[in-house]
Amino acid sequence: MTSSTPSRTAGQPVVTLTMNPAIDLCWEVGRLEGVGKNRARVRSVAVGGGGINVARHVARFGGRATAVHTAGGEVGLRVNRLLDEEGIDHVAVDIVDDTREALVLFETQSRRSFHVVPPGPRLHRREGERCLDVLQRLVTGSPSYVVASGSLPAGLPDDYYAAVARRVGEAGSRLVLDTSGPALPAALAEGVFLFRCNRTEAESLTGHPVSGFDDARALNERLLTTGAAEIAVTTLGALGALCSTEHGHTELHAPPLPGEPLSDAGAGDSMVAALTTRLAAGEDPVSACALGVATAAAAMLTPSTEPFDVEVARSLRPQVRTATRG
Repeated sequence: MTSSTPSRTAGQPVVTLTMNPAIDLCWEVGRLEGVGKNRARVRSVAVGGGGINVARHVARFGGRATAVHTAGGEVGLRVNRLLDEEGIDHVAVDIVDDTREALVLFETQSRRSFHVVPPGPRLHRREGERCLDVLQRLVTGSPSYVVASGSLPAGLPDDYYAAVARRVGEAGSRLVLDTSGPALPAALAEGVFLFRCNRTEAESLTGHPVSGFDDARALNERLLTTGAAEIAVTTLGALGALCSTEHGHTELHAPPLPGEPLSDAGAGDSMVAALTTRLAAGEDPVSACALGVATAAAAMLTPSTEPFDVEVARSLRPQVRTATRG
């Protein structure tokens, strides 16, 4: 287990959990050819995974963030070294199997990105328990926002994020959940502070297409009335997002992009980071969500998984139109 020195900035601390991180190797090619060699240039090498991405962006917005993550094998050692070099406060939980590596190909002619991601390691149950223990120790006695983001690796039970929700609640902290797949229903049955989903995840919960604000409202209303979440945020791509609390539903319409959209790969994590940073600073959910929508738009302007421009995100914030529906 390793840790770097925590940052010192304003607001409640944010702790993120990444059970299945990856090293993202981003290569740039002129155009992918089916015959012969494709000559590539290394564009970037960075650690990715939902919670790590969120922690990175929380720090860029001036918040305090610590990333809890797994790390296994030689790739895991490189994960720790890269995070240390980047200055991200983190706690690594050692696992037996190797951490995964992912490949991002950016084709300069078409301005398209291709993200190739393997499933990752298989975790033993005791490794999952160690992550829960580390997380609980970090937040006990220091009320925090905890962001559980990204997929679960093989080997962990479907109710793992439900166990995270219980541990976080027992410690007096608030859980922000951003995940999909079999782990989602059990976590929502346990109840979380804030749940963010995109249209694909929303459709998995409703069983039918979620194409606009009315569809999102029906889902968010159900999440609130069943106690699945105190705050529900459903994102709707280019339309924006719907933020719902006990006080009502607010449509947040995405701002016009000042440039060509290049990739939506990092939009969700970027939004969650901005939203959580502002909540941790004491801002109300709707206002925090507005910065999240602006940040997701800014992320669309960067290729592959590269970080968005913080100043662009802030400049787009006043252009996010809101409409309260009660």
